[in-house]
Amino acid sequence: MSDAQTYLQIALWSQVISSIIFIAVIVFMWFRWIMPVVMAAQERSNRQIADAERHRDEVKAALDALHAEIETARHDALLIEQRASRRAEHERDLLLNEAQAAGKRALADAGRELDRALAAARRRLRDELFEKALSLARGDAAQRAGPALDTRLISEVAGSLEQSARG
Repeated sequence: MSDAQTYLQIALWSQVISSIIFIAVIVFMWFRWIMPVVMAAQERSNRQIADAERHRDEVKAALDALHAEIETARHDALLIEQRASRRAEHERDLLLNEAQAAGKRALADAGRELDRALAAARRRLRDELFEKALSLARGDAAQRAGPALDTRLISEVAGSLEQSARG
């Protein structure tokens, strides 16, 4: 082997050894400095993902709870509306019955008042007719009666009084 070949062999093996040393240094640097950073980043990322998933699950649970509360509120609102409707119907019926009863009472009172007014009107009419008849009778009696009739009536009344006193 010649010197040139030996140098070539040395240069080749030098390249191989330097490549191996370079790879070993790269691997060493990888495991010493880069891999812990990558692992820490991965662990941090995994924690963030886990936190995000936990947060998502909490939000889902809260959302489900809110949906349940909304459904309960809708149901409660429906029940309240039904109760209010029934109560309004009941109140309307009570007010209607009360108004009808008040109307009947007012009608009965008006009927009694009408009867009283009719009775009073009849009395007034009777009294007026009686007054007119009495006035007419007095006028007629004054025209028909005279001293002779007065004497005869006085003697008849006096005679009837004497008979009742004796009798």
